[in-house]
Formats: sequence, structure tokens, C-alpha cells
Amino acid sequence: MTDFRGAHVLITGAASGLGRLMALDAARKKARLTLMDRDAKGLGAVCDEIQALGGDAEGFVVDLSSREALQATCAEVRNTKGEVDILINNAGIVSGKTLLECSDEAIERTFQVNTLALFWTVRAFLPGMLKAGKGHIVTVASAAGLAGTSRLVDYCSSKSAAVGFDESLRMELKRLGSPVRTTVVCPFYIDTGMFEGVKTRFAWLLPILKPDYVVRRIMGAIEGNRARLIMPRFVLTVPVVRIFPPLIFDAVLGFFGVNRSMDEFVGRH
Repeated sequence: MTDFRGAHVLITGAASGLGRLMALDAARKKARLTLMDRDAKGLGAVCDEIQALGGDAEGFVVDLSSREALQATCAEVRNTKGEVDILINNAGIVSGKTLLECSDEAIERTFQVNTLALFWTVRAFLPGMLKAGKGHIVTVASAAGLAGTSRLVDYCSSKSAAVGFDESLRMELKRLGSPVRTTVVCPFYIDTGMFEGVKTRFAWLLPILKPDYVVRRIMGAIEGNRARLIMPRFVLTVPVVRIFPPLIFDAVLGFFGVNRSMDEFVGRH
């Protein structure tokens, strides 16, 4: 089991959405919190909420799309707060545009935040975990990393890379004989505002997930050292459908409305 009590937990993208809710839940579990986000106002508000609960939290304002800034902030965390026991890479962004509509800068930023930031944070804090002989690295990916869809070419690609990152890291740690754990989280769309406007054809099979439910499942998966969490369960059929030719795979995703789910996307204002 991974115990939050007394653990130093770092969460990226903690100013809103899942990151905020995970921070509050970890505080209730008596963790020491380091929170990262580029939204200074939102980050300050979360820290105030945690302190009102009697918790211990400090926010670090940083743009995760900047490798230099992120690496410098990670070094500052290690120097001032100590090594991290549980690293939750939660930050993510989405453009919601077709490949040709996306600017070069938007595509690069998607990968910098959704994928490359994983490398910089883990490279910063994994050595301390290895030395301590314990630790937990959590990658909040997406069901979009398991199956592609239109208007999410950059996002699906970045999340597919995140899934591969977790899997390869897990295998590398096993090869080293390390007790450091990893968990990858692959949820369907979540009602946090980030994917405002998305639709699902069969809500009883592929519901737009509620944030509180998702956070409860994620925290439980971390505590139970679960290597992979996919929500809802229907998404588990994706690998099975992949055994069929692409024509059938595409038809199945089309029938369930996945390929049109972003048609009315507006995103977070």
C-alpha cells in the first residue's frame, strides 16, 4: 500500500480541476503538499483551502511548457521541501482543433505539457525515490491515449506517448529491482470544464465522468499500488477491438460516437 499520511506529495496542474481535488483529498489524508501550476491566483486559492483544513501546502508558479523553468522549479522544491514521495503528473492541455487548424506553437505546447513535462519531473525526483527505496509516480493520461479521434490529433498523440512513458518506466524499474511504483490513469472525458461541450452517444456505456468520482478512483488506485486505472470499464474493450482490421475498428468508434464527440467542443473559458 502507498500511504499518504506524512508523505511529500507533488501535484502538477493543481490550481483547478482534478489537480485541485486530488490536493484537497491528499491534505485530508495528512500529506505534505507541493503544488505546481502556471495559474498563480488559482494555486494560491488551493493552498488557502488546504491551510484552512489544517494542512501543509506550498505552491510553485511555473509554466510546465518551459523545460528550463520546470527543471529550475523542481530543483528549488528539492532544496527547500526535500525529496518527493508521491509524484502526480496531472497537468494537461487540449486545443480541440483539427491537425491543420492547430498552430505549430499549439502542437509543441501540447507535447511540452502533456508529455515532455513527465520526463523532466521524473528525472528530477526519481533519483531520490531510488535512494530512499520507495516512491510512487502517477501519470494522468487519458482514454485518448488508447484510441485516437478527430479534433484531438495532437492531444491523442501526446497522451499515447504518456501511456508509453508509464509502461516503459514501469518495466525499467522492474529491471532495476526497484520498489518504486507507477500508476497510469486513462479516463474518458471528465466534466471539469477542460472538455466543455463534448458529447457522448451512449452515456450508460461511455459517461462523461464526474470529477469527484474520478479523484476517488485515482486516490484509491494510488493507495492500492494499482498499475493501471481505466475509466469507465467499457474503454477496456479498446484492445479487443484492435484485433480487427482498421476498417472495423473505425466503424466501431464511429458507431459509439467517439469520432464525433468533439464536434461541439468549446473547452474551458
